[in-house]
Amino acid sequence: MNKFVLGAVASTVSFAFAAEAMATEWNVSVWGKRRAFTEHVEKIAELVSEKTNGEFTMNVSYGGLSKNTENLDGISIGAFEMAQFCAGYHQDKNRLITVLELPFLGVENLNQERAVSAAVYAHPAVAEEMAEWNAKMLMTSPMPQYNLVGTGDPRTTLEDFEGMRVRATGGLGKAFEAVGAVPTSVTSGEAYQAMESGVVDTVAFAQHAHLSFGTINQADWWTENLNPGTVNCPVVVNIDAYESLSDEEREALDSSVDEALDHYIANYNELLKRWDEVLAEKNVEKVTIAPEVLEEFRAVAAAPARDAWIADMEAQGLPGQELYDLVTKTLEDAKSGS
Repeated sequence: MNKFVLGAVASTVSFAFAAEAMATEWNVSVWGKRRAFTEHVEKIAELVSEKTNGEFTMNVSYGGLSKNTENLDGISIGAFEMAQFCAGYHQDKNRLITVLELPFLGVENLNQERAVSAAVYAHPAVAEEMAEWNAKMLMTSPMPQYNLVGTGDPRTTLEDFEGMRVRATGGLGKAFEAVGAVPTSVTSGEAYQAMESGVVDTVAFAQHAHLSFGTINQADWWTENLNPGTVNCPVVVNIDAYESLSDEEREALDSSVDEALDHYIANYNELLKRWDEVLAEKNVEKVTIAPEVLEEFRAVAAAPARDAWIADMEAQGLPGQELYDLVTKTLEDAKSGS
């Protein structure tokens, strides 16, 4: 082989390596299995790849990169470029977004949850706190209000909640604690086993999680209207990875957020339509909590939790009152359509 041929081969190989080097590949850490809760992550990966002709791709890993409770730590050290986590897993690391987990905020649907989350995520103090973990908020994972599945006789009064062992994290756990229940924060993946073994009597989840983690299969009943609140689970990106994207790649990512969330909500709403069929199929009783019991629960749990959260944040020099007011104002606007 003469030197001209060798030179041509070398040039081809160099070009191939250069082309490969130009491609961007992100690892994304989520957990469980693909489900309604992760559809926006899957969708944004699909959209980004399409918009960049495959030059920017995402590998979505379901538990292969990190434990769900350690995803924010993984982002902080750059172990992966993108991750989903829930605020209640480590409230000390993401103090401000836990405003979205306060009980009985009055959120009625996924679009309202999306709106209040976006407003909180965009607040400079939230961005600053997340930056301490080298994390940038990308999008929320809007979930409906949590409700209980349980074993044995349905629990329909506050007296029934006394001593109830419930899987509930964050603000929800505090709400149940306020009425005498005993909350435990086992991870979502451990909830089925905790229920099966009798460690907990009840589990508070959104519908998709009762399906995905099998707790509905242990249930005798489900509360259709307790609606004490929900958890907040952001999707974040590593700041260094985000800033190292080309302008085109960053635009592909940023411009895909709304479409990914639209897809997520449409998909989730289809699941909600099928929920009654699931209950009937699994012979789970639908329990309706009386209005006066709900009002009593709110009176006991909502105001004390709100006031304690605001005082705690303000004592740490954080804008607790400002963020709570932002949530209520955004929610009012979302409900009025303004």
